[in-house]
Amino acid sequence: MPAYTIREVKTGRDLDKFVKFPDELYKDCPQWVPAIYSEEKKSLTKCHTASYCPHKMWLAMDEQGKVVGRICGMVNPRYNELYDKKRARFGWFDTINDIQVAELLLGTAEKWAKEQGMEEIHGPLYYNTMGKQGMLVEGFGNIPPFNCLYNFPYYNDLVEKLGFEGECDWVQYKMDAQQEVEPKIKRIAELLKERYHLHEGSIDAMKKDKALIAKFFKVYNESFSKAVYNFVPFDDEEIQEEVKSVFSMISDKSSAIVLDENDELVAFAITFPSMSFALQEMKGRIWPFGWRHILHAMNDYRVIDLMLNGAVPQWQNKGVSSIYHCSMSDRYRKLGTQWVISNPQIDTNSASKTWGAHYSNELFMRRRCYIKKIK
Repeated sequence: MPAYTIREVKTGRDLDKFVKFPDELYKDCPQWVPAIYSEEKKSLTKCHTASYCPHKMWLAMDEQGKVVGRICGMVNPRYNELYDKKRARFGWFDTINDIQVAELLLGTAEKWAKEQGMEEIHGPLYYNTMGKQGMLVEGFGNIPPFNCLYNFPYYNDLVEKLGFEGECDWVQYKMDAQQEVEPKIKRIAELLKERYHLHEGSIDAMKKDKALIAKFFKVYNESFSKAVYNFVPFDDEEIQEEVKSVFSMISDKSSAIVLDENDELVAFAITFPSMSFALQEMKGRIWPFGWRHILHAMNDYRVIDLMLNGAVPQWQNKGVSSIYHCSMSDRYRKLGTQWVISNPQIDTNSASKTWGAHYSNELFMRRRCYIKKIK
């Protein structure tokens, strides 16, 4: 029986191994989408959320000193305070198909979490709500959006054998972008625009106005605070990081915002072209030529990833989503978009049921958050 050891990531060399291990593990997997190494290191060690979330990273090594697994243990104190929990998180969990390795990794994270005073551990999750989360349980033959996790099917068997149970499921759908919006939805959209003097605003203009961006994220926090399971509102520093990393990629071409007669935000639909194929070509590196793949992908609208869509709390459950549904449908036809991939949504959420109720679709992926009590 092989002997494995655990090593905490403390050096730059260890961090480099931690970040690159999945590319070795998935080197023969056509669905694997590599992360950009520089961005992955930043998200692990230099993002604002990591500054207030206690965390540690570990590598599992075999007898020859080869990396066979990795994991990150985290505690988000804002989450625990908001939900009155004592929970740790695990993320960046990757392993060969060996129960010994999985037990060593998860057991180490659990022991550390217990030392932090935690009573439960769940994952795979990121530090906050915006990062990659949820272990894939269906859709292994599909290439995931760049902001979603991918894993081999055996991951689920390993964590379940080690006592983890499902906490919640997220689902994603694939839809024909050229299908027409139902006449009923069009009528509702026109009625709401006329009755409440609603109109479409400009994402490109909003990106140039710091006050408007701040207002957008304030609305984002308010919109999802009750609607999104385990949601943790962004603070000011996290907002600035998201603006730098995400807002540069969106535009009026494929995103929409709805405003009232006072130009106050009512609803939003943030999407952008799929980056997955570009990241596969880049193989983790922006330089010297990886940036070319990104630029090409940002102008290729054949596949669109839906990222964020919602409404201001006082406008929720009034049908305003019909306005951006119609607007986005028009955009997709003009852009020649073939497929739209929905963002992960809790399968009990009414928003996730919208796709099945009003659009022809197929289940693209299902992912699961697992949880376990710490002994």
